[in-house]
Amino acid sequence: MTIPPDTPLETSGERIEDVDVSAEMQGSFLEYAYSVIYSRALPDARDGLKPVQRRILYQMTEMGLRPDRGHVKSSRVVGDVMGKLHPHGDASIYDAMVRLTQDFILRVPLVDGHGNFGSLDDGPAAPRYTEVRLDAAALAMTDGLDEDVVDLVPNYDNQFTQPSVLPAAFPNLLVNGASGIAVGMATNMAPHNLIEVIGAARHLIDNPDATLDDLMAFVPGPDLPTGGTISGLAGIRDAYATGRGAFRTRAKVAVEAISPRKSGLVVTELPYLVGPEKVIEKIKDGVTSKKLNGISDVTDLTDRKHGLRLVIGIKTGFSPDAVLDQLYRFTPLEDSFNINNVALVNGGPRTLGLKELLQVYVDHRLQVVTRRSQFRLARRRERLHLVAGLLIAILDIDEVIQVIRTSDDSEQARTRLTEVFELDSIQAEYILELRLRRLTRFSRIELEAERDKLRAEIEELEAILSDPERIRRVVSTELEEIAERFGTPRRTLLTEARPSIATASSRRDAPVLEIADAPCRVILSTTGRAIRVDLAEELADAPSAVRRRSKHDAIRATLVTTTRGELGAITSRGRLVRFSPVDLPSVPENSIQLAAGVKIADYVALGAGEMVVGLVSLTSDEPFALGTKQGIVKRVAAAGLPGKPEFEVIALKAGDAVIGARQAPETSELVFVSSDAQLLHFSAGAVRPQGASAGGMAGINLGSGAEVIFFDALPAAADVVVATISGSSATIPGTDPGRAKVSALSEFPGKGRATGGVRAHSFLKGEDRLELAWAGAAPALAVGPDGAARTLPEAGARRDASGSPLDAVVGSIGTSL
Repeated sequence: MTIPPDTPLETSGERIEDVDVSAEMQGSFLEYAYSVIYSRALPDARDGLKPVQRRILYQMTEMGLRPDRGHVKSSRVVGDVMGKLHPHGDASIYDAMVRLTQDFILRVPLVDGHGNFGSLDDGPAAPRYTEVRLDAAALAMTDGLDEDVVDLVPNYDNQFTQPSVLPAAFPNLLVNGASGIAVGMATNMAPHNLIEVIGAARHLIDNPDATLDDLMAFVPGPDLPTGGTISGLAGIRDAYATGRGAFRTRAKVAVEAISPRKSGLVVTELPYLVGPEKVIEKIKDGVTSKKLNGISDVTDLTDRKHGLRLVIGIKTGFSPDAVLDQLYRFTPLEDSFNINNVALVNGGPRTLGLKELLQVYVDHRLQVVTRRSQFRLARRRERLHLVAGLLIAILDIDEVIQVIRTSDDSEQARTRLTEVFELDSIQAEYILELRLRRLTRFSRIELEAERDKLRAEIEELEAILSDPERIRRVVSTELEEIAERFGTPRRTLLTEARPSIATASSRRDAPVLEIADAPCRVILSTTGRAIRVDLAEELADAPSAVRRRSKHDAIRATLVTTTRGELGAITSRGRLVRFSPVDLPSVPENSIQLAAGVKIADYVALGAGEMVVGLVSLTSDEPFALGTKQGIVKRVAAAGLPGKPEFEVIALKAGDAVIGARQAPETSELVFVSSDAQLLHFSAGAVRPQGASAGGMAGINLGSGAEVIFFDALPAAADVVVATISGSSATIPGTDPGRAKVSALSEFPGKGRATGGVRAHSFLKGEDRLELAWAGAAPALAVGPDGAARTLPEAGARRDASGSPLDAVVGSIGTSL
């Protein structure tokens, strides 16, 4: 008997069907590929996490492994995650958790590990030997999960739920980057600086039509956890525009004397994902194969206290620069990084540029804040409903008790309460569960206060939900708070450094590609933000041409220099920290905006309570002057300063601090203003320049209990004005606006150095000190503690006038561009 080929066969109750192997393989492969892409390899563009990472953070949150609690064994976390959320093996879970702890991989680690979690050259210890808990930043990623801000989905066996995405209080995908290999696609994203990324996100919130150039003013390039130097900024721009690009990273290397007769190359920062052992191995291989010449030895002096320190000895007679060129060519001291920004958007993979990545995150946060506000509004309305019922019951508590006592059961009591007191069933049930100790007069006061508070919160939440612009402001404010909490200074230097010899073929005369040493203006605002303004050659000496097209807040200092000039930031502790304008984000001269600036503290390492009080040029022939809180003045010539990256520029006495600093030629006027309203100005020529180790000389004689609140070196110009704001030491700072006046500096007679000055402000009853003082080129520009503009009186007041009342508190005063 012949059976047709399409006839299904049945054998012992089994059904056998012919299938097309090609179609079956294609369908199965596509299903497998989708599973790998969606459930394993690619991060979500909203929270920047792969599913296993998200499940680890969520489960650790459920376990209560907060930063203020003790560590637990990694094996316990791995077991809980595998058993409840991620049934794919303990090795993959532990590997993902290890990555979340490694500060040389992530810019902001999310898990706090205790034990050996490996290095770039070695793997971690087994999970039974290590311990973990959540890092503080992880709490920001999971904050709000109990307020219905994201959807919860079932786990693999429908016994538990898990978030489909985390609320993510900061743009984790850009900040920490990602890497993964899926089927037919891969992702490789570089880490960035948290402060810069949040600055770009806030700018996009305020300006939805922002261009890529606008955003790159905030995010000029990646900021790698291991520091180093990045070249190839054109590749970075391509990546930000299209999602694909490349750049090269170099180690940070310095030439130092390692013995009286021997110099060496000291490596303190390596390219991203490159470990010291790999570098040492490549150097040894290069020396053995004769590719590297002039190297005598390599010593790894890395330790936990001093960090990375790799010392490469140079043989006598060899140029360190020539040896370094060979090292860049043949070893991982120079490496490349290919950017491929592939992430999941709405469940599908997409290649995203910088603006798209930020937009997806901003949209996510807007939705999170909206859902959180709706949740809080509903809960507060529910609570207000119960409080209103309690207040009704307390006002006539005797009758309430009588109704309950005379009822046969709780059901009848609930019904009678609703009838007698016009309550609903929810309020009646809540009253039935009321404890007797709540029936006090104090409890009534508490309930009335809670009612008023709930009404105010409901009104605020309703206002937020009714105005999309307010929701955007809430998101922007919360992002700023996150930047304050977790932001750190930039570690990676961005520059168009000379390319690797390997990329310049064999030509020794390859062109040098560098950022042009063009004219620029460095601006420091009174709020501590700095920016580099690239000027056209013809505008370098014409600041007025820039002023007509500039937008900025009050300015503390501005310097005309060049892109690769050398500047010094003078701090309140008397330190000078060298830096170059090339490190600062730049904007064209016709589009200056404060929003594009960055906090100067992100580029100049400062201690707790330390601030930058002035900027000086270290290439100028003019000395600079600085004044202190205790009335000391000092002029310093830049030519004789040490060549160190940072050093003390004045020997301060105990309790003293630097108030201001500026370039001070002989013809300038040094101005002191004290808290007891005394102003002294005298010629800078009266102060001879001193060395960095000197302690300065007497500038102004201070009265008992007084201190200097303002110092500056000003040109002898007719448009210089003095602004003063009086107040009382008995009031809480920042609560009383005080009285302000603006006078011309010419109204104040000059006196000699080390004298007491003249009266600068008359105090009225209740006033006993100057809260704020400033002198500079008119007009004076005031801003509040919130950065908003404040209005000062018109200039022209007598020098000893008492001023006019202010409408709002002034936080700082400066000049405008």
